[in-house]
Order: sequence, then C-alpha cells, then structure tokens
Amino acid sequence: MFLTGFTDEAGADLATQIRATQELGWKFFELRKVDGKTLASMSDAEFDELYTAIGEAGIQVNCYGSEIANWKKHPRKEEDFQASIDELLAAIPRMHKLGTKLVRGMSFVIAPDEQPDSPELEQIIFKKVRRLVEICADNGIVYGHENCRNYGGMSYLHTLKLLENVNHENLKLIYDTGNPCTAYRRIGTPPYPLQSSWEFYRNVREHIVYVHIKDFTALPNDDLSTPARQRAFAGDGTGDVRAIVRDLRETGYDGGFSMEPHIAWERFGMPYDNEDDLTVRYKNYITYAKRFENLLCDCGWEF
Repeated sequence: MFLTGFTDEAGADLATQIRATQELGWKFFELRKVDGKTLASMSDAEFDELYTAIGEAGIQVNCYGSEIANWKKHPRKEEDFQASIDELLAAIPRMHKLGTKLVRGMSFVIAPDEQPDSPELEQIIFKKVRRLVEICADNGIVYGHENCRNYGGMSYLHTLKLLENVNHENLKLIYDTGNPCTAYRRIGTPPYPLQSSWEFYRNVREHIVYVHIKDFTALPNDDLSTPARQRAFAGDGTGDVRAIVRDLRETGYDGGFSMEPHIAWERFGMPYDNEDDLTVRYKNYITYAKRFENLLCDCGWEF
C-alpha cells in the first residue's frame, strides 16, 4: 500500500507540489495539472523541467490524472473522442519516461439531452472506451476508469456493464469514495436516490486497482439537479470511507490511496487568488492527508 495525491490541490506550481509531497514523507504524486497544463499539453521544456525536478526530489508519478473521456466530453461528439485519443497518444511517451503505468480515464459525460443509457448510445460508449483501452494495452498502460460524472458513474450496474462490454484486461477501476455521495443512483425509474458509496464499492471491489479519497455530505433535489453538497474531511461525510478502507485492508488490497480533497480547491466557489488563500490551500491539503493517515491507523493499516 502507498499514499499519493492530486498535488495540484496543494498548489498550482511544481515546486509547491513537490514540497507538499516531501513534507508528508510520500514518494508519489498523481499528476493532473502543473500551472494549468496536463502531462499531454505541457511543452517539451516544461516536461523536461518536471522530469528533472521530481527525479532530484526522489518522487515518482504513480498515475496520470488525465481528462480522457471525462465529464467535459460527449459520447456522440467525434471531436471529443479524437481529443481523448490525442491526449492519450501525447501522454504515453512521457508516461513511459516517468515509469507511470496507470492513466485515469472515464466513460464520457452523462448525455443530458437523451436517455444516457439507451442501448444505442451504450454501444457507442463501449466502442470508444474499448479503443482507448486498446491504445493503452498496446503501450503497456492500464486504463483506470473512475466513477465520476460519466456513464460508468451512474451506478455500480453501469460500471459492471462497461467492464463486461469493453471486455479487456487492461480496463480496471479507480474507485472514488466521494463521488457516489453527490450522484444519483440511476437504477430503475426516477426519482432516483443518491448513491451509497458502500453499495457501489462492494459490487465492483474485485476490479479496483486504485482508490481516490474524498468525502461529501449531500442532499438530493426532486428534479435530479446537482445535489446541494458540502465538502468534508475523509471519514466525516457520507462516503463510507472508514468502512471501505477497513474492508480493503481485510481483503488484501495493496494499491494506492490518492488524496483528492476538493476541500482545499476553492473558497466560496472562487479560485484562490492571493498569497493568504494560497497558504490556506496548501495547509488544507497537508491537513487532509495527515488526517487520512490517522484514519488508516484507526482502521488497522500499518505504513
């Protein structure tokens, strides 16, 4: 087992992300963005700087938290699919150089203008995700699907259907403990309740290779609009984090726990934009991580 995190939640620049990882005594971080740029979109010079700096710091990138097939990309838009392919192809050589074997990907946004799991649309999603997975497989990389605001995140049944229909050994699951708290359980007919993180987890557990840690409390809306939500430290919300972490230990999980707090990401819906705010952002990330370390100990983990 190892600990890691989305260090862009501690700070946008590379030096701050390295400092946060070193302060925690961790050896890994999950690369999402540095100064607003992804692994695929940064210049060669910017990548070389990153590669040199983390090497000198003794830190590794264990996962690329990409934007591939994410909640900004529609399953029917070919330009969105091509953008995902382009991002993956641009990132792969850099992942190889970094020694990174896992990419976080998704299964396209929940289509807002039609039945999002109609058989016809599902086949489009399965075909496109399989192509992305095949590109990963050809290059020795695992496609880790996250249960976020995407087709697979609509319920555990949708994730299982995705796995069954893509049917490829290089498609694995990145389980996010907090996302079900703010997502509707789209099984049966509306009105849908919010998902249970524990129910989702128990039904997909055997496919999980990596875990994102975040937590929320939320209340559903009758019209299925975005639930009113409040960020929480891990274990303080409705994400069943303690139960999941304890069960992972008891069932022999040996992967990573990646901090994705969102508690330090924005203040009152506005980006941090001054020195005091940036200090709070950094401290919140460190506090979140240390509190999760304590939760791990409470659940019987040793590290």
